[in-house]
Parts: sequence; C-alpha cells; structure tokens
Amino acid sequence: MSWFKKLTSGLKKSSQKVADSLGGISRLFGKQKIDASSLEEIEDALIMADLGVTAASDIAEMLKNHKWQGEVSEDLFRSVLAEKLAEILKICEKPIEINNQNQPHIILLVGVNGSGKTTTAGKLAAQFQKQGKRVMLAAADTFRAAAIEQLKGWGMRTDTTVISGERGGDAAALAYRAIEQAREEQADILIIDTAGRLQNRTELMDELEKIIRVMKKLDENAPHDSIIVLDGTVGQNALSQMRAFLQTAGLTGLIMTKLDGSAKGGVLVALAREFQLPVHMIGVGEGADDLQAFRAEEFAHALVGIDYPAAE
Repeated sequence: MSWFKKLTSGLKKSSQKVADSLGGISRLFGKQKIDASSLEEIEDALIMADLGVTAASDIAEMLKNHKWQGEVSEDLFRSVLAEKLAEILKICEKPIEINNQNQPHIILLVGVNGSGKTTTAGKLAAQFQKQGKRVMLAAADTFRAAAIEQLKGWGMRTDTTVISGERGGDAAALAYRAIEQAREEQADILIIDTAGRLQNRTELMDELEKIIRVMKKLDENAPHDSIIVLDGTVGQNALSQMRAFLQTAGLTGLIMTKLDGSAKGGVLVALAREFQLPVHMIGVGEGADDLQAFRAEEFAHALVGIDYPAAE
C-alpha cells in the first residue's frame, strides 16, 4: 500500500469529521461564488472539525477571496479547501535534518504521558539505521520500568545500543552518561527518550529543564533537536501541551502520532497556524514504516478526503 493510501485510511475518522461538519452547507453548491452567510457556516464547521478558531477564520477568508471558476460543486469546493489547508501547513513541512558536525547529533523527545515517545524513538532509530547512520538510544524515562523495557525491545529489533539505568534514577545523569558513551562509540545520532510529564506538574517540568541544563555542560548547543511527540487523539489539548513544552524545552519541532485512531487530525492545522513550528513526521500505525515525513499537500488532501494526484 502506498503511503498516501495508508495516510488516507489513517485519517478516515478525521476526514469524516470534516465532511460531517461541512455537511450542512451543501446548499452553497451550484452557485457562482460563496456568500457571506455561507462563509460563516464554513468557518463554524471548520472549528467543529478541530482546525481551531484562527485557522478556520483564515481559511474562510481565503475561500472568500478565491476566484471561483463556474459553479461551486462539492468536488471543486473540497479541492480548493485542500489547497487552502496546504497553504497554511506548507511552512511547517520540514524533515529532521541531521548535522554531521555534531558528534553526536542529539534528538530529545518530550511530551505528556502516553503520547508515543518511546515508540517514536524506536521508529526513528530504525529509519536512521536504514540510512546507514550509527544510532544510539537513551532511556531517560526512569519513572516507568515498562518504558525502559520497551526501548530495549526496539534496540534489539533495530540492532541499536540502548543506554539505560535503574528505575527511579536521575534522568539528567543518565542523559549526561549517554552523551559521553555516544561520543566514545562515535555514534552519529543519539535519541533521548524522556518521561511523560503533564504540563501542569511543575516538578516534572523542572526535571526536564535540569536534563537540558546538564546536557549543555557537554555541548552548549544540545539538544540539537527538541521534539514534542503529540498524540493525535487529544485534539485541542495539543495546543496547551505545545505552549507548556515550548517554554520548558525550547521546542524545535513536532511529531504527531496515532492519527489513525483519531477523528481530531484537524488539530495539526491549528498547531501549524498558531506555532508555525516544523512538523517533522506523522504516524498512522504501529509499524516502523507507519511513521513518515510530513507532506503538507498529501495531508491536506487526505484530511479533506480527496485523491492527491501527485502522490507516489
């Protein structure tokens, strides 16, 4: 199955929610343009589809200014909507770029409990290994024994060294040791998995700041990527998570997982519009290949539920 088909299938619940939200405005079809009252309804529908108030307002304005050719059919409307969504998302389309000058290039994964950080760490390791990179993983989630075991499982599957410590140990000390070991073994990339932490738990956020502070003693530019892993099922809560972790972890990008289990994939548009932070990858399944580079036009077409001709 091609990635676009997998993405379309994974976003089925989200695209259905968009379709259901827009369902009440079918009377606008057959006209030569979209009138003001229809635009208000479109805006409301997009908010209901989790695109957020600002993005919905922007898209409604774009649709108002669009030069419609002939009658507005449902297919044409969907096609133009996908085009406008892609315009908002395009500026956030950016893969993770590994700088070979960094020895190693350090990727820190952060986020709340259950967002998929550990699985994402393993999938990234698998993909970088395939590219011929020497990768190491660090299990800095010292709260959860299951996280350490899970990461070790990915290590075995991908033939990747996993640096871990005792449950309940000092996560910052482990991160420090991981960087030292990665340097000794001349790793290209070190991926550090951290414990899930709620954005309103000050002591946990303080610990995250400590991890970053300690890393900077070895490399003032570390981490080279500070990536938040967001669960696609949380909807608008993703926005408050982003705000909290931006403050604490100096985020450089995001990865969104579990979009295949969500009707709230539209929140990625809200995140792109509000934060304009690079969206590196999106996940629509359990396998290592189900995490792929984010492509704005493909995502926009899948979200609206129409084919994307240029998809491979």
